[in-house]
Amino acid sequence: MEEVYNRSKVALEVIRNYIHTTPLDVSITFSKMSGCRVYLKYENLQKTGSFKVRGALFKTHNVYSEGTKGIVAASAGNHAQGVAFAAKIFGLRSVIVMPITTPISKIEATIGYGAEVILHGNIFDEAESLALNIANEKHYTYIHPFNDIDIIAGQATIAWELLKQLENIDVVVVPIGGGGLASGIISVLKIVRPNTKIIGVEPSVAPKMKKSIEMKKIVQVDARPSLADSLIVKRVGEITFKIISSTIDEIVTVDEDEIAHSMYLLLERAKTLVEGAGASTLAALISGKIQGIENKNVVAILTGGNADLTSIYRVIIRGLLKHGKMVKIYGYVPDTPGTLYRITEVIAKHRCNIVDIRHERFGERIPLLYTYIEILLEIPSREAVNSIINDLQKSGFEFHINM
Repeated sequence: MEEVYNRSKVALEVIRNYIHTTPLDVSITFSKMSGCRVYLKYENLQKTGSFKVRGALFKTHNVYSEGTKGIVAASAGNHAQGVAFAAKIFGLRSVIVMPITTPISKIEATIGYGAEVILHGNIFDEAESLALNIANEKHYTYIHPFNDIDIIAGQATIAWELLKQLENIDVVVVPIGGGGLASGIISVLKIVRPNTKIIGVEPSVAPKMKKSIEMKKIVQVDARPSLADSLIVKRVGEITFKIISSTIDEIVTVDEDEIAHSMYLLLERAKTLVEGAGASTLAALISGKIQGIENKNVVAILTGGNADLTSIYRVIIRGLLKHGKMVKIYGYVPDTPGTLYRITEVIAKHRCNIVDIRHERFGERIPLLYTYIEILLEIPSREAVNSIINDLQKSGFEFHINM
């Protein structure tokens, strides 16, 4: 921990000319929802859209100084972009191996920074295996995304920014993928402000650090897909486990619905796009997973904004449904000309907008000469939906709200 602390001071000097000092702002909305003073650290506004560029820049600077031929990395996206960006700054060749499940937007961004991208495997661990072989063959330097002192020291520069931006920090909530960011935050804050609590957050589908701490050794988990794709690794690193297991105050997990809800709220209330991994910290707060934070100053690190737009579309629709701004209604109606016109006429009368209509004419449960209709609506109020259901019933159509 002390080594990271000392090197993080050097990292701050090295990378300060290449990165943004990202904002830290209190959120009244999320403070009311969480019962504490919530400060959002907007690393989604960082260069390359993620905090990962900090560690990548410091590590790349060091291997460049040592005369490396080029660099190789494995990543689901954010580390990839950080390394590619750093390689471009220092004039190095870079090869990035990304899982085939990586969103296209992250692949294109990495290529845009000048890297050679190779798609391999379904998760980080499989991509890493090929990346290590490539580094060996080409005599390039492999840059690990989290199990590296220089990477951790680079990520720790966030903690130095926080200390300047907020005088009294009671709690910092940080996502845990491989553990590089959490290790860096801990290594600075637990020395400078030892009373500050550090709470880690993992997706419930990949609680590798939580389970490892419980077992008192590094264990491998069967990770499943998640909105927080950059937090999905099977196992943590030896360095990160050593730092985190001995010093972190607590680790909580959040599920996919909680992550999606937080992404939606950050778009709607904070007017900012945050990917699933970054939104996991807010998810932990507003879901009540973290206890004993009433009236405390709590920093939630929004680690990145490189969200796949197709995922965002689903998140928005889900959020609108959850908050009663959209609704699905369904019913079985006669399969005759003019039926759909009569139904949509009722909907229009109540100032509701049809987003989507799905028809199904063939199925065991569908009566002969009838069709099943499911309609997705934008609604001004829940009362409008009830009125639509009642008016449709008066017109001879039995519709229900799909809960």
